Amino acid sequence: MSKRKKVKDENSNALRDRLDLNLVSQLTEKKEKLKKQIEEDQERERKQKIEERKQKEANKSFEELLAESELDWKKYK
Repeated sequence: MSKRKKVKDENSNALRDRLDLNLVSQLTEKKEKLKKQIEEDQERERKQKIEERKQKEANKSFEELLAESELDWKKYK
């Protein structure tokens, strides 16, 4: 192994080695909490969009419903 590669290997683990194990565990917990919070926020947004779509559908006017209908009144004349 060259001298340069040895120094690089030593530096790659240096930060983790210098940090206190307690601090590393706290940072890991914080990371997991943030990840969980982001997932919960995304789920909440998804549910809110679904609810908004339902409300929008429920509040459609007769004209909008008729325009979306696939029925052709000419067939039943």
